Amino acid sequence: MKRNMTQWVADLIANEDKRPMPVLSFPAVTLMDISVRELISDSELQARAMALIAEKLPTLCALGFMDLSVEAEAFGADIIVPDGEVPTVVGALVTDEDAADALEIPAVGAGRTGLYIESMQKALQRITDRPVLAGAIGPFSLAGRLMGVEDALVYCFDEPDMVHTIMEKTTRFVTDYILAFKAVGANGVLMAEPLTGLLSPTLAEEFSTPYVKQIVDAVQDDEFMVIYHNCGQSVMYMAEQLTSIGAAGYHFGNAADLEAMLQQMPDNVPIFGNLDPAGQLFAGDTASVFAATTEIVNRCGEYKNFVPSSGCDIPPLTSWDNIDSFFKACHERFYKGPPEDSRY
Repeated sequence: MKRNMTQWVADLIANEDKRPMPVLSFPAVTLMDISVRELISDSELQARAMALIAEKLPTLCALGFMDLSVEAEAFGADIIVPDGEVPTVVGALVTDEDAADALEIPAVGAGRTGLYIESMQKALQRITDRPVLAGAIGPFSLAGRLMGVEDALVYCFDEPDMVHTIMEKTTRFVTDYILAFKAVGANGVLMAEPLTGLLSPTLAEEFSTPYVKQIVDAVQDDEFMVIYHNCGQSVMYMAEQLTSIGAAGYHFGNAADLEAMLQQMPDNVPIFGNLDPAGQLFAGDTASVFAATTEIVNRCGEYKNFVPSSGCDIPPLTSWDNIDSFFKACHERFYKGPPEDSRY
């Protein structure tokens, strides 16, 4: 369903009650009694999972899957799917300049990218009461998976030309991939650039920020928004350059002081975050989740552009009691909601 997302953002900020937007998709496996491997391999299951979560919870948006292996696999990288966990890229596809020069940009649809676009198209037919956002990796985080994450950080110093060669290719692919989601009707994308959070602000300004801006400029308009995600602590020192990207929203992980980011970022742009998904939502209990969520909401709720969320993707085997506790805390302290949400 097409929406004016520019107006949607303005209305979101003007409204004192804001529905939470946790990065929540993979825990649907326990509701559906399926494996992560089954979910990532079937567009119908993915669409059903998104619709099930939208039906179960009063989320601000319906989110696609933060599967950061999809794009690297399309380039030819190997992945593994551990039991109960999201897929992981293994090995390195590019280790020198010759390999970087020879790296081919895959067509959108390669690997599982076509499946994810198909699942988004199916989900849009099922979810019409709120915006539906796709998930995609950012260009530097994709490049890091092609080079090997640890080696990528070293290459920024030792082989900068090679990194730029790869960045040009990942940027072109991510742009085309997001445009494909836009073409089937998605209202926006949550673009995850977590590896940039390990860079210094200076390195991020060279190897990530300008490339992300290219993508935002190419895909974002009144009907399609980009929410930029970075879960690294270094975002605390990147507010000015992140603002220059021009994303319609920013999502920060629990390593960052969210209130400090709210103080530094423009007040007409929604800022999402940032309950610890692993330490609290997965490993905590209902009481600790409620307390931690309440603390964030009480500290950040005075900022009109704050939207409660998890700090990153919620692990697949997270307890639904804990997820419900997050929503209960948001409802009691921040989001009042319509009568149909009274269970919270």
